[in-house]
Amino acid sequence: MAEEPVPEPKGEPAAEAPRKAPARRRVKATPKEESPSVETPEPTKKDEGPRAPRRADLPAGQRTLLRTRDDIDRRRPRFGRQARYRYYRIGRDMSWRRPRGLQSKQRRHYGYRPKVVRIGYRSPARVRGLVPSGFRPVIVRTSSDLEKMNARLEAAIIARTVGTRRRLVLEETARKLGIHVLNPIVKSEREA
Repeated sequence: MAEEPVPEPKGEPAAEAPRKAPARRRVKATPKEESPSVETPEPTKKDEGPRAPRRADLPAGQRTLLRTRDDIDRRRPRFGRQARYRYYRIGRDMSWRRPRGLQSKQRRHYGYRPKVVRIGYRSPARVRGLVPSGFRPVIVRTSSDLEKMNARLEAAIIARTVGTRRRLVLEETARKLGIHVLNPIVKSEREA
């Protein structure tokens, strides 16, 4: 005999318990295996020369002074001209002019006025003029300027008057000599 289905009681339908969605597990990405038939060609080294240093080769004392200069820079206030907040033409470029007025509150160093430029805000003399990486910047216009440079202590800044074609030649020459260029237009794979 076949079993007959049991009729549901009339009235409210039976409430089913809500189902929980199965928890998703995070799967770690596995690196794709390269097929053995496809070989990536080794980059050929074409007369590369010495590698340009990323930082200057400074003695320990000067490296400490560079860090000190960074601390001084952080604490140094922004020097603004008197009444720079009043006139746009004075305050727009944040230039500095010494207050000379006889009654000037800024000249008399009143605390609520902007600070005045003084020698105490200056950075240490031995690291003055160095870029943050420790190099002394040298403006370069020709390849003979590059050949005179010390690659361990100086970095090249290609002059703004140099055109793109000659700039590319200078960058290539600097790469061969192992000189760091601070404003390159072509970044090598080693720098990127």
